[in-house]
Amino acid sequence: MRIGILGAGKMAEALGGQWVRAGHEVFVGGRDEGRAAALAGRIGAAGHGSLRTAVECGDGAVLHALPYAAGADVAAGLADALRGRVLIDCSNPVGEGFALLTGGAPSAAERLAAAAPGARVVKAFNLCHDSVWRLAPPVFDGRRLAVPVCGDDEDALDVVRALVRDIGCVPYTAGGLGRAGLVEATAALLIGLWVGEGVDAQAIVPPVGVVAGEPDQAARAGLR
Repeated sequence: MRIGILGAGKMAEALGGQWVRAGHEVFVGGRDEGRAAALAGRIGAAGHGSLRTAVECGDGAVLHALPYAAGADVAAGLADALRGRVLIDCSNPVGEGFALLTGGAPSAAERLAAAAPGARVVKAFNLCHDSVWRLAPPVFDGRRLAVPVCGDDEDALDVVRALVRDIGCVPYTAGGLGRAGLVEATAALLIGLWVGEGVDAQAIVPPVGVVAGEPDQAARAGLR
């Protein structure tokens, strides 16, 4: 698959590097083409250039790995090139004090979709630090990391699910793009717990059997 990457930062490097190792042709595009060239060299990308070049080369998928604040403006400027493209948004609208910058307004992913109405936007890969995406594969206590994906186009979701599997993770269907805000809010909560409080955020989620009310598991967990 030919994948265009918008951005030359840590998330671009982590995910782009994984996809190169999985055998995909990755093209890095940056607002600073020098940084894009350096990243392309580090990960063994097939090419590099401007943001528009990356979109044009990414006929399989395009990863939006730019800061949230730049997202809508960049998408609007590239709307013609993004038409029909699978656009993966891994950004997090999280600000000072781990506040969710979108508040009750549209999510970061929905803003990209509005700015580039022809793009097929999917929210994914936003819940973990870049260091997690560099693991090959991300497995913890024998369990592969799960990645929630949100989108309205089933074909686009299939593309992103395949890319999730290519880095050794398990895709979880999290609903339509209207639920992307929930995933972004989850990131704000988890980052606040991990970084702000220094606690194991994974401990807040009980096993699915307990959630579903299965008596044996609930009893063993001391909930009944």
